[in-house]
Amino acid sequence: MSLPDFYPPKYVDNLSDCHPCSIERAMRLIGGKWKGSILWHLREGPVRFNELTRMLRGVSKKVVDQRLKELEKTGMVKRTVICERPMKVSYELTDFGMSALGVLEQLRSWSEDMVQDI
Repeated sequence: MSLPDFYPPKYVDNLSDCHPCSIERAMRLIGGKWKGSILWHLREGPVRFNELTRMLRGVSKKVVDQRLKELEKTGMVKRTVICERPMKVSYELTDFGMSALGVLEQLRSWSEDMVQDI
């Protein structure tokens, strides 16, 4: 299989050294607490930081900031400074981040179909 045009950064390649299982590597990328939700909320386009924090009801700004930095480091999210003063920042999915949306959609569907019965 050929590599996609948006092949992830070197950081992601290094995950295979410490996580030989494909599921573990994938979970390392999108499975951290709130990462999947953040990616899901960015699916329709750029979102400013405060707006994203409001969408993630109950999650502290510190945690949202940490997860966004992790997602940016892996090349899934792009950070754009809109204005220096006052500081305004938006976040959007990269092509690599968008490639995870299919998995998240399947997870959402599975959750709606199956988890309600538990």
